Order: sequence, then structure tokens, then C-alpha cells
Amino acid sequence: MFYYKHLNRTLVSWERYNQLMEISEDDAASDKGNIFAITSSSPKNTRRSFSVSQSDLMSADKEDLSMLLLHPLNDSNVPDFLIQAVQNNRVTMINTEYPTWQNVLLYNAPEKWRINVVGLGDVGGTLVSGLRLLGGDCISHIGIYDLDPNKIKRWEFETNQIMDPTGNLSHPAVLPISEEQHFDCDMFIFCVTVGVPALSENLSDVRIAQYEGNSGIIKGYALSARSKGFKGIFAVVSDPVDLLCKAAFNFSNTDSNGKPDFKGLAAEQIRGYGLGVMHARAAYFAGLDPETAHYLTEGRAFGPHGEGLIIADSIEKYNEALSLDLTEKTKTANLAVRSLGFKPYIAPALSSGSLSILATIRGQWHYSATFLGGVYWGTRNRLLPTGIELERLPIPNGLFSRMENTYESLRKML
Repeated sequence: MFYYKHLNRTLVSWERYNQLMEISEDDAASDKGNIFAITSSSPKNTRRSFSVSQSDLMSADKEDLSMLLLHPLNDSNVPDFLIQAVQNNRVTMINTEYPTWQNVLLYNAPEKWRINVVGLGDVGGTLVSGLRLLGGDCISHIGIYDLDPNKIKRWEFETNQIMDPTGNLSHPAVLPISEEQHFDCDMFIFCVTVGVPALSENLSDVRIAQYEGNSGIIKGYALSARSKGFKGIFAVVSDPVDLLCKAAFNFSNTDSNGKPDFKGLAAEQIRGYGLGVMHARAAYFAGLDPETAHYLTEGRAFGPHGEGLIIADSIEKYNEALSLDLTEKTKTANLAVRSLGFKPYIAPALSSGSLSILATIRGQWHYSATFLGGVYWGTRNRLLPTGIELERLPIPNGLFSRMENTYESLRKML
């Protein structure tokens, strides 16, 4: 193993980097701050950085679903100081093939986040309300924008009147922003949509029907984020979140000649917020039946927000029949609400949006879609100072087979 000092940070690698200043293992071990393990791999299928939760992730051949599997560890080739650093969440993996890889060494998360929300329809407005109500501890202010100036005025007026009557809670101010200010923030939240299909339209998956129009809109924002050198999180709430995340990544990392150059948004900067409500819906249906009530403590949700969704009733005692039944109920819950004459936006805006975004900022476990081997994959994860940590589990073979089928389907779609 080789050890380096660069930009006043300690780096470790299994490969030699002649352009970096080499140091001794003792010097590396004496650094009690965060340590950066560096590697080199194609950005097309690899994140720029992530948090190393277990030492085997530093030597993984490729990024794919296998990174979610919990394996017995063999640390015989890893120095003791590095094992300890991993156990204390002090190690970040960095891919030096990204032209912007050194930005990871210099990044520090804000104490309070500046949030900008673009798109003030039903979902966007409700999401802003949730952030205003609950985000006083971690959000400095919330910028809002919509093409309709009256929507901006309405939500600025109404949300700033959401207030704790005791005066004990603080609430971030909601402020109108201009187009030029969209990326003057730590997290940009995309809630724009060309429109939700009418209730009269009988669609098996409403989200896919929205992709064509919404991908055209997100292209402009992805290119703008690239041109401004945006270093924060690009959060996608509009449907279908998983495919729009990948579209944003592709658009942002293409040069003027149409060739990939990976100088735009890094893969891990883009996150999709859609799985939170699917977990919440699964918990709702599971709680109605004693046979599936254990989902609330033992179950998990994986994959996309819509077709291909995977609900597992339990990780340790996985039951295929119960899981498939819960999956179907969860996947079609939005159609049930539409059949009543309403558009289902309240639970998505709060469970997938406000609450999951606040959990992200606070470094808490939650459900969202992040980049994994070229696919934006929904799973339980948390954002640490060292990067994104994906939950690793002893996933049963039957469940993992379902996950692989969905994963490959998503890979072929975009």
C-alpha cells in the first residue's frame, strides 16, 4: 500500500501515483482526521466518492448490487490504523478518473444548509411546507422559484406563516429567488413537471408517462449546474426520479460535441427522492395485517419508485409470497387514490420529499436513489461527512435475484 499527502490531506492507495507526494505509513497513521482511499475507474459506472463503511469496499473490482451484500471480512491486507479509521467512519473512497476528484478533498458540509426548490406545484409547495415546519435545526433558508410568479408569491406568503405558537421552534425563512440564483445553494431540489396525467387516463405507471417531458426540462437545469460548477446536491423529486437522475447525470457530463467528459455533476451529487413514500405505503399496508406487521421492523424497500419496485417483508426471514403481495399493494397505491378522484401527492411530498431530505441533511438513515454501477438505485442510505454510506445486509438469494432483475431492467432503460 502507498501513502501520500495532497492538499494537506492523507491519501492511501493500492496503486502508485507518481504525481503525488509520497509519505510513510507512520505519517499516514498519525493523521486522526479523515483519510482518502484513491482508485482509478471509469466514471461511466463508478461514483466519484463514497463513504467506506467496511474495508472490503476499498478493493472492490466494480460497483454493482454486490456492494449491498454484507460479507465476512478479511482485513489481513489492511493496516490496523486504516481498519480503525474505517470503523470510525473516517475513510472516503475517491475515483481519480473524475476531473473534479480533488473537490472531494476540499469539501466541507455546511452547518446549516441553503435549500432552493424549483417547481411549486402540489408536490413542490407541500414539500416546502414540510421543510419550513421541521427544518429549523439544519436549514438556514429555503429559496423558491416557479415560472408562475403568483405561485412564488403565494408560497412565500403562506409558508412564512407556518409558525410554532410557543416560540420554541425556529423555522427557516422562505425567500423568492430568480433564475440566476437557482444554484446559489447547498441543495437544489427539482420539483418541476410538465404535468401529471389526468385522472381520466388509465395508465399502469403514471411515472413513466411523465419521463419524456420531464427529461427535456431537467436537461436545462443539469447544464446550468455544470456551467456554474455546482458543488452541492442536485435532488430530484419529480417522476420518474430514478430515470431523471440518470438523465441529469448524462446531460451534465456531455461536452458541446456530445461526448462524455465528466466535468459536470459527479454521480453521487445527484439523488432521487421517491422511495421514501413506497416504504411508508408498504408499512401502512403491512400494519393492516398481523401476518405482515413485522415489516415495520424487519422489512426493506429497494429499487425504483414505480414499476420494478421491490418490497421485502423481512431480511432475516424473507417470505416471497408475502413480499410480492406487499409489493403489489404498494406499487398500485397511487392508482387507488386516483380512482377516488384525487392526485396522490401529499404522502410523496412529505415522506419521499421533506422528511427524507431532512434525514439526508442530518446524516440519518433514509430511503433515496443514489448512483450504483451506472444505475440510480433506491435503497436505505445515509450521508456522512465522508460521503454516502449504503446499508449492507445479509440479503437472501431469492430477494437478491429479484433485485438483480430490476437492476438490469433499469440499466437497459437509460
